[in-house]
Amino acid sequence: MQEESRIQMAVLRWTQQTAVRRAYPCLKLMYHVPNERKCTPQQGRMMKLLGVKSGVPDLCLPVACGGYHSLYIEMKTPKGRVSAEQEWWAAELRAQGHKVCVCRSLDEAVSALTEYLGGAENG
Repeated sequence: MQEESRIQMAVLRWTQQTAVRRAYPCLKLMYHVPNERKCTPQQGRMMKLLGVKSGVPDLCLPVACGGYHSLYIEMKTPKGRVSAEQEWWAAELRAQGHKVCVCRSLDEAVSALTEYLGGAENG
């Protein structure tokens, strides 16, 4: 399993903790955007036909907070590079009123989520 996947799984495990869900119940809405390209050529064609697009951020929290429509998180390893497609998606999503961030660790993702939600009253 890749390091990026491990970090993302840790983020999801954090969101599922009882105390975290009590503080931020809206985290139940967070989901992964399955845009990985590790599949057979046939599966890749089908995914493209179904609307999978390269560069879409990994996680989405479809909750409006702080003047944003939602939060998108691109997960990376500490040395991971953001691709041109990912930069394009981030810019387009920001232009539409969404917050987008790149997180390289569990701690960065937790900070991004808690800062975005701004406290339990927004959960």
